[in-house]
Amino acid sequence: MSTTPGASATAHRLPVPGATLHYETRGTGPALLLLPGAGGDAAVLDPVADALADTFTVITHDPRGYSRSARDAPDSEQRVAEHAEDARRLLDAVSPDAPAYVAGSSSGAIVTLDLLARFPGRVRAAVAHEPPSWSVLPDAAEHLALFQEVYETLEAEGLAAAGERFLRGVGPVMLPPPDSEGAPAPRTAEMMRRLAANAPSAIRHEFRSFAAYDPDLAALSRFAGRLTLAVGEQTLPHLPSRPATVLAGELGLAPAPFPGAHNGWSTHPGRTAALLRSHLLGDTR
Repeated sequence: MSTTPGASATAHRLPVPGATLHYETRGTGPALLLLPGAGGDAAVLDPVADALADTFTVITHDPRGYSRSARDAPDSEQRVAEHAEDARRLLDAVSPDAPAYVAGSSSGAIVTLDLLARFPGRVRAAVAHEPPSWSVLPDAAEHLALFQEVYETLEAEGLAAAGERFLRGVGPVMLPPPDSEGAPAPRTAEMMRRLAANAPSAIRHEFRSFAAYDPDLAALSRFAGRLTLAVGEQTLPHLPSRPATVLAGELGLAPAPFPGAHNGWSTHPGRTAALLRSHLLGDTR
């Protein structure tokens, strides 16, 4: 078996209203949809997806408007509901006859919450890792203003300055990836170029609308037994850990500790995959 990340993935295309989605599948077993954070794409999830492919048919994709999933209206605002509907369409394509497992990190966790709330029949169990739903916080206005400042900084000073403003606002929650020897594999190098191109669009069209998303607590409370809200051990006590903690309290759940910080799926893929498997399959002993 190849050790190159993503080597076993098979690419597909799915036309959806307003876009055409690039998605990938690997492995065998019940369907598991992994959802990336803002500006991410299928390849970001390669290490976690590869580690789970012995248990699941793992589905990853480039969300609409990013990388290889072009939108018909590229300058329009991204909407959580539209992304959740895309997720439901992917599940209908890959697992039409059975509910699937779903796990998302960051913005992907917001999509996971909306998918469970609105399409519970498609979701067997779900993990939402640090959804940045600032709207649930008592000081929401302050943090929603941060994303407006990040947007204004992008337009006035460029991407590097916007990134610095974002990190000052959320704290030291993006840890460096593990050291690797030599040049990155071609698939990884291509991914890095795509992510750099995606970043301005994420700031312009996704950050603010997703951060303002208000989860449907009434609907989620009916399906709380299927949901795990996860928090990075190194994110605490910084801002990205707080919405998951608040939501867990509202739903009568205990936040589940995951390795690393907000980007722990990238820095600790092996441990992340093991915990996702345990929580999704209900074996958290």
